[in-house]
Amino acid sequence: MWKSYFPEANPISFNTWFFFGFPLALVIFFALWAILCLLYCSKGSGQVLSAYLDKAHLKSELEMLGPMAFAEKMILAIFGTLIVLWMTRSITDDIPGWGALFNGLAGDGTVSVMMATLLFIIPNKKQRGEKLMDWNKCKKLPWNIVLLLGAGFAIADGVKSSGLAEVLSKALDFLEEVPYLAIAPLVCLISATITEFTSNNSTTTLVVPLLIQIAKTMHVHPLLLMIPGAIGAQFSFFLPTATPSNIVGFTTGHIEIKDMIKTGVPLKIVGIAALSLLMPTLGAYVFGTNGEV
Repeated sequence: MWKSYFPEANPISFNTWFFFGFPLALVIFFALWAILCLLYCSKGSGQVLSAYLDKAHLKSELEMLGPMAFAEKMILAIFGTLIVLWMTRSITDDIPGWGALFNGLAGDGTVSVMMATLLFIIPNKKQRGEKLMDWNKCKKLPWNIVLLLGAGFAIADGVKSSGLAEVLSKALDFLEEVPYLAIAPLVCLISATITEFTSNNSTTTLVVPLLIQIAKTMHVHPLLLMIPGAIGAQFSFFLPTATPSNIVGFTTGHIEIKDMIKTGVPLKIVGIAALSLLMPTLGAYVFGTNGEV
């Protein structure tokens, strides 16, 4: 979406996003661990966990898996290569990475398609002529997710080209009066609230184009609003309707909505607070939000 709205701006590489997102992910991970321990860990749970994590038990479980098959090793190698190519396509402004060899025509999607193609070429050595991936296996992939993501980008482009973004942005024009340091937490809060009632992808598709329009009106860097809006939409923690992952957990019957709310509310607060602190500090350094596009 950044590239479609600002084709002349520096692209957001895998490294750039990872450098900003990894510290945030760590904060949320440890916050979730602490919340779960406080809410659900009883006095005897430590003994049960230590017995399960006993070295002898883990060793026996590992032996039951057996040695890695050739196909498993190849999948690991291809996935590792994919990550390396993502991280080295565009490293820094001074070190362009291998993507510069193709004059910007090769993106992360190019690498993904190339690695996926290798799955249909490399044999798995189980049966003669059989590859790591064939069409029968490929048909079992969740194509609905791919179509959902594609539809999201199409809707976002429609919101932009139809002028709907300008109309809807007037409903959020109060953000123009918000102090600079309050922009990130407020945008994140709005996005994190909407995402509980629609899927995170739908929220991102709806909110981000509006935030771009508002950023232009406010004469601030678009990423100052886009990043809190996009990441806030992923803070979908306490309602089943928020994301398909929540539905999967809820339909098991072992989790009730009250459990999701009890765990999700403090986790959402931590996420919004952490993002609000990172955006004007680390975000300003990584994305250059203090300057212009």
